[in-house]
Amino acid sequence: MRRQSRPTLLILLALLVFIPVFAQVKPKPKVAQPSEQLSQFKRIIAKANLTFTAPTGFREIPAIDNEDFTFNYAMDIPGKGFEVWYVVRSQKENWASYNRAFLNSKSRVANPDSVYADLGNAQAAAFTDGSNQYFVRTLPPNVLKRYNADAGRSYLLNLLDMPETKHYQYALLVSVQKFHTSTVMMVCFTNQKGPEFYKNVERAGSSIKFKPAPVNVDKLTERTDEQ
Repeated sequence: MRRQSRPTLLILLALLVFIPVFAQVKPKPKVAQPSEQLSQFKRIIAKANLTFTAPTGFREIPAIDNEDFTFNYAMDIPGKGFEVWYVVRSQKENWASYNRAFLNSKSRVANPDSVYADLGNAQAAAFTDGSNQYFVRTLPPNVLKRYNADAGRSYLLNLLDMPETKHYQYALLVSVQKFHTSTVMMVCFTNQKGPEFYKNVERAGSSIKFKPAPVNVDKLTERTDEQ
């Protein structure tokens, strides 16, 4: 009997040692997978040399994409009556066409670095009655710096009463551009143009930025050698 109880005792001791260890091992929480809309948007901004990080408190909503309005991504702030829509346009193909036009004197292609103004004007007209009765402002350097942009405009709009814009009354449209790179248009919707609205606009704007232009190390070295 003593010989039989000895292995049993060892097994019991082993179980007492390992059971607490197994009990402490918890399964790792599942990482939330990005939606198809967000995945597609990230592919677009990667090609356009941009970065995007959704601000805290914002929630993804379906972006409108029809014959009248086409946007790549959209978010709102639940319970705050605030939405933001984004559209991104890469200029790489436009610049290729523009450069080819120089070889053909009969071709007329708009300078791609003016796209931000054309896109902003067209979208502002689509959201309003088309009479250009809205406030347009050229963005100053300190605002452009937030986006790492080279040029930009903002448009304060009184919106048409449309189901597409969910009957919002006002919008602030911001169109910014990195020359030779891409254009971003952001439209923020509200029914109240108070301080909280403009704070939310800044938060929405801080989510997307152009990547800084790479520094040419060889040129910096050449300048240092010359000095």
